[in-house]
Amino acid sequence: QVQLVESGGGLVQPGGSLRLSCATSISIFSVRAMGWYRQAPGKERELVATITAAGTTNYADSVKDRFTISRDNAKNTVYLQMDRLNPDDTAIYYCYAGPRWSGPTRYDYWGQGTQVTVSS
Repeated sequence: QVQLVESGGGLVQPGGSLRLSCATSISIFSVRAMGWYRQAPGKERELVATITAAGTTNYADSVKDRFTISRDNAKNTVYLQMDRLNPDDTAIYYCYAGPRWSGPTRYDYWGQGTQVTVSS
C-alpha cells in the first residue's frame, strides 16, 4: 500500500518560513509527478507546486518566488520550502503523487494533510 506522510506544518508569523516534508513509499520515477496541494476553509483544493521525475517544476502564481519544491530521490522524499508566508497561505497542505497507470487504471495518491497557519 502506497503511503505519503507529511510533516513540518505549524503556526508561523507573517513573513516567516516553514519547510514541509513528504516521505513516500513510492518512487518518484513510478509516477508522473509529485507535489503539494492545499485547501483553505471554504475553498477548493488547489495546486501549489509539482515536480516531475525529470526535475521540471510548476508553481501556482500565488506562490512563485516564495515557495520552492525539491526532492531527494534516494529518500523518496519531497520538500516544500515556504518563505515570506502570509495569512492567505493558511490551509491544509496535502502531498500528492501521481498519476500512475496500470493498464487502463489510473492511480493518484494523497497524504493525510498537514496544517499550516500564518497568523500574528
